[in-house]
Amino acid sequence: MGKDQFGRPAAKGQRHDPLHVQLMGPSENDPLPQGKQPRAKTARNERKNKPDANYVDAKLSRKILSIAQQQQDEINKEARGGLSSDDDDEEEQTFGKKAGSSAGGPNKSFIPAIGDSDEEDSDAEEDGDFGTFDEIEIDQRDAELLAKFMPTAPREKKTLADLIMEKINAQNAANAAAAAAAANGGNDAAVVPEKRGPLDSVMDYADEDETGDNRPMPMGLSPKVVEVYSKVGLLLSRYKSGKLPKAFKIIPSLQNWEEILYITAPENWTVHATYQATRIFTSNLKEKQAHKFFSLVLLDKIRDDIAENKKLNYHLYMALKKSLYKSKAFFKGILFPLCESGTCTLKEAAVVGSVITKVSIPVLHSAAALLRLADMEYTGPNSLFIRVLLDKKYALPYKVIDGLVDHFLRFKMDPRPMPVLWHQAFLIFAQRYKSDITPDQKQALLDLLRFKTHEGISPEIRRELVNSVARGEMLPEPADDDMLMDI
Repeated sequence: MGKDQFGRPAAKGQRHDPLHVQLMGPSENDPLPQGKQPRAKTARNERKNKPDANYVDAKLSRKILSIAQQQQDEINKEARGGLSSDDDDEEEQTFGKKAGSSAGGPNKSFIPAIGDSDEEDSDAEEDGDFGTFDEIEIDQRDAELLAKFMPTAPREKKTLADLIMEKINAQNAANAAAAAAAANGGNDAAVVPEKRGPLDSVMDYADEDETGDNRPMPMGLSPKVVEVYSKVGLLLSRYKSGKLPKAFKIIPSLQNWEEILYITAPENWTVHATYQATRIFTSNLKEKQAHKFFSLVLLDKIRDDIAENKKLNYHLYMALKKSLYKSKAFFKGILFPLCESGTCTLKEAAVVGSVITKVSIPVLHSAAALLRLADMEYTGPNSLFIRVLLDKKYALPYKVIDGLVDHFLRFKMDPRPMPVLWHQAFLIFAQRYKSDITPDQKQALLDLLRFKTHEGISPEIRRELVNSVARGEMLPEPADDDMLMDI
């Protein structure tokens, strides 16, 4: 066929689709007709004006990142907890580098001023999940059972003032004996002085100090030191917020910090001052010294506040939470004295238990605390603390497992029915550590259920123990269900 000599244009496309396409109808994925497609500029304007439902503003983004960082830090602390029993690294990360300790006490040549600190104290509090501890509701029968396990003669409670006065009176008696020996002409044997401790630098006291307080005050210190710290105590009795005096911040670095702290009258501090003091003393005192501060100052403030208000003040709750960063001192200064006092209420146990639940504790410290609670004279709150520590799901040494088994078995022949808190702790132990007990211990615990029974909890304990594989037991071999397959 020859070339088109007239130069007619090429044939246009078909004016309609094939018949089978028309019968199928339009599809949702088909592009719009050429004339109905929106222009690019118009589409951009629509996207610009349309609000984005997935948009997150900067404030919310910072809050999300902060929460994620806190959760990651908590996971890292739990991971590090099983590697070392020393929590100094954790404390330094939380509170910063510790201040150096000074061997010398305050004297006339060094009198700190009461002026403001050079460092700005942050007044921002941790919002956290304060006060979300579970309320423990018990009926009249359980209350009567718990009362049977309370000691008839509770231990005497000591405060910082009592400790100071005991030291003063003991040294006064020693001085009187030495004076009597000297009056007899020195024929008597020489009195050997006791080894002097940090509280023995002050052994005499006056009836009244310069501030007009009628409490016995130390006399071995400079009068100006007594005056300065008496005024610091007056300030702390009215403190709400702001900077703390420099004179107060150096107390943890002093050799005789107990006497200086006694001058400030901790029993009169506000809850705000107690929280700030706990932050300072927790971060700067050693474990042995911090446990004295917790037991002689913080514990009494917490118990008095709960008894008065039927709940714990926010600032005291945060102080209790800060104290747990010195976990060894926390157990020795707060948890053990609280259990051994014989007067611990379920409200106090619930508050302290909620703090233990929320803060990561080194594994070895938790294990030592469990062993001590298991060997302690039993009271109802002991079971609550055992349950809380067991529920942290730490890998406990076998010595602790054996101690807990003995703790439960010692009530086998006890004629008293056990409270529900004891059965709850037993259930948590069976759920978490059923694979760590020996076959003999497993059988002994099953026998215990025949003597100590709770209608709602004991069946669950039995089910956990029966369906478990004890330590050293061989796993049951699977049944031989191999089948010949036709090829």
